[in-house]
Amino acid sequence: MLFRKASSPFISAQASVHSIMYQVLYALIPGTLAAIYFFGWGILINLLIAAIICLLSEAFVLKLRNRPIKASLTDGSALITACLLALALPPLAPWWLTAIASIFAIVIAKQLYGGLGFNVFNPAMVGYIVVMISFPREMTFWVAPLGAVDHWLSFSDTFSIIFSGALPDQSSIDSVTMATPMDTLKTQIALENDIESTRHHKVYGALFNNFGGKGWQWINLLFLLSGLWMIKQKIIDWRIPVSFLLTLLFIANFFAVSDYASYPSALFHLFSGGTMLCAFFIATDPISASTTPKGRWIYGMGIAVLVYCIRTWGGYPDGIAFAIVLMNITVPLLDYYTQPKTYGKSEVE
Repeated sequence: MLFRKASSPFISAQASVHSIMYQVLYALIPGTLAAIYFFGWGILINLLIAAIICLLSEAFVLKLRNRPIKASLTDGSALITACLLALALPPLAPWWLTAIASIFAIVIAKQLYGGLGFNVFNPAMVGYIVVMISFPREMTFWVAPLGAVDHWLSFSDTFSIIFSGALPDQSSIDSVTMATPMDTLKTQIALENDIESTRHHKVYGALFNNFGGKGWQWINLLFLLSGLWMIKQKIIDWRIPVSFLLTLLFIANFFAVSDYASYPSALFHLFSGGTMLCAFFIATDPISASTTPKGRWIYGMGIAVLVYCIRTWGGYPDGIAFAIVLMNITVPLLDYYTQPKTYGKSEVE
């Protein structure tokens, strides 16, 4: 199966699924290492759990369908789903939550539709939404990033929380978890506390730097650089990330200028949460995203509008997963009405 189309009717520039998927995996490495550095062992443990469960789930369903197993397990698509889930889920999420998200992503969102190339929705985002709606308390198990605290939780403590739900001394998990900067800011604004006072609060202020969430700005910057590399290598099309980021920048700046006390800056939106991961690694999924040039512009813009609305007025701190799945629904319509004119055909024909 091939993803990249020929650049013209006479020049072939095709790349295999294996090649593309593994280049995406390589591009994920810098941002993933930064996430591990700032949030500790939990990210790495989640990554291992998600990878194992995704691969086992893929093998199980392929066996039931009497399909070749080795080729699908080694094409890299299941590992990308695992990486995206591990980066989206809280570092202290219980092991079973990561397992449930992984099973839903592979079995329901991917294989139920026929496997790679046939899935309507982004598998990782479906898995994330299932656990976000079903287990909202467990989805708050984030830790303060390095910089807001002096050191990570130890590996043994992290392992104990993930697999048994408590520290070895039986202390409450609430004593080591903390809301994300985006969630904190949203909660404080709802309590009628302005952004500036929240940034300088004696407790919450440690989560913020000059333009984003502490630690998050470096993670997002590395995903941005990796995304630019993928565009340069023609692994992904530039239209979706550019339209998404420009639209989010415009909307966020419009509201921030109108009321800087109640609406975070555009830079905060761009370099906090999963913005760059969404722009370059999630929204650009070659299967569930729009495939036409005009459709990709609209698709990216739609995701940005939904992300901003959910972040600002919705019930969740970061609306990326919901925005992606909602725009996945529109893809057949977008592709139908934005088909480019066939080469050599006139409008009349």
